[in-house]
Amino acid sequence: MNGYFVLGFFFIVVGIPVILGIGGDMYKRHLKFKEKQMTLLSNETAEKAAQYAAHTERLEARVRVLERIVTDRGIEVADEIEKLRDAPLN
Repeated sequence: MNGYFVLGFFFIVVGIPVILGIGGDMYKRHLKFKEKQMTLLSNETAEKAAQYAAHTERLEARVRVLERIVTDRGIEVADEIEKLRDAPLN
């Protein structure tokens, strides 16, 4: 019976701290891995957002050009079309 007491005492004094130390180290490594994953994902997301913003900016510039063409030349284009309708066919 005294042998079980020594074995139990050894397990409590040495075994549990070793198991907890190894488990804690594994958990820390897991957290570092997750942190790296999140950093990479964050960088990738930021890069995609910048690409979308640049694409949106290009589209907005094109729409502004189209709006300018329609508003500035809209009346002139309509007049030119009417002139073509009224012109005699040769």
